[in-house]
Amino acid sequence: MLRKFFISFVLVVAGFMAGIELTGRTSESRAAELAPQAAPPRAAGRPAAAAAPVSVAGGMPDFSRIAGEAVKGVANISSLQVVRTSNSPFGSDPFFRYFFDDDRAFGSRDRRSLSLGSGVMISPDGYVVTNNHVVGDNVREITVALADKREIRGKVIGTDPATDIALLKIDVKGVPVLPWGDSAALKVGEWALAIGSPFQLSQTVTAGIVSATGRTNVGFADYEDFIQTDAAINPGNSGGALINSRGELVGINTGIFSESGGYQGIGFAVPSNLARRVVGDLMKYGEVRRGSVGYLRVDKLTDQLAEDVGAPTTNGAVVSRMMRDSESYAAGLRPGNVIVQFNGQPVDDPSQFFRLVADAKVGSTASVRVLRDGRAMDFKLPIVSSSQSAARVRR
Repeated sequence: MLRKFFISFVLVVAGFMAGIELTGRTSESRAAELAPQAAPPRAAGRPAAAAAPVSVAGGMPDFSRIAGEAVKGVANISSLQVVRTSNSPFGSDPFFRYFFDDDRAFGSRDRRSLSLGSGVMISPDGYVVTNNHVVGDNVREITVALADKREIRGKVIGTDPATDIALLKIDVKGVPVLPWGDSAALKVGEWALAIGSPFQLSQTVTAGIVSATGRTNVGFADYEDFIQTDAAINPGNSGGALINSRGELVGINTGIFSESGGYQGIGFAVPSNLARRVVGDLMKYGEVRRGSVGYLRVDKLTDQLAEDVGAPTTNGAVVSRMMRDSESYAAGLRPGNVIVQFNGQPVDDPSQFFRLVADAKVGSTASVRVLRDGRAMDFKLPIVSSSQSAARVRR
């Protein structure tokens, strides 16, 4: 009897201890599942990955920290311009203006026009980047309203209509700025925040993604290389900041595609790398120095036009107009030629040709391949300064 009792007691104790060990192992396994996975060992000399720029709450990213800092570097811009209008009862009808010289017959008057937009502080000593169309023409007065509610009179350092960028300066020290980011590193699908003053609602932040990069032929500027985003951009956002999830400036918001005049999920921004290069020239020279081949107008090929000039496809840029004293005419180009290569790079359309010429080094010689009556021909074109070429056209 005692022996049976002892055996039963041993079995109960053994079962109890086995249960404790199994429970412990289960808890350890569960804890291991819930714990963050350890990072794999790094190869020697390889930098560690950057920490996540935003926190995640409820499965969605939290941009409150970077937005709170970034809005301090975005300002409101108001530009007072003078616009001359005719007193003609026919308004601006081109027929009457041409045949009856309305301005001389009825006189004209100046009226004031106020342009509103946004700007980005890029240096503590008061340099501000915005859009050229926010600044406008015949500027009488520019006011920059900072995030701390100060309103300061600004002056125009330089403008670049080709990229729709303008540089302003205000007399201030120690203002918060947005750090430049690398727009070339942007990837389609990554987060992007647009900051500006849509409809005069200052320091508005909207979130979206990078929808596309390298967008051209959208009609906003001559030099087009836009970032497309679905972050809400509305009238008044022009000149504001497009930032990435690290709070870096990757674009200057410029325009929207819209049938209603409001947000429809298609906005465009000038890439930061392009804006930074333009700003550097405006600071140093007061203008942007680009390459030029003299006055040369090129148009997009249509199916019919390609057939007329003997081009096999619609890729390329057809020369439609040029000046006899231009570098391109002297080199041998003629109207009707289809430019298909520039310095070995294929030319798909006029916008791409303009960018390739503008980016070419002044003083260098470019190799250009054209189709003339369906036959390929190569030419050497000297690259001159765009300001030199423009001055010749104005004479």
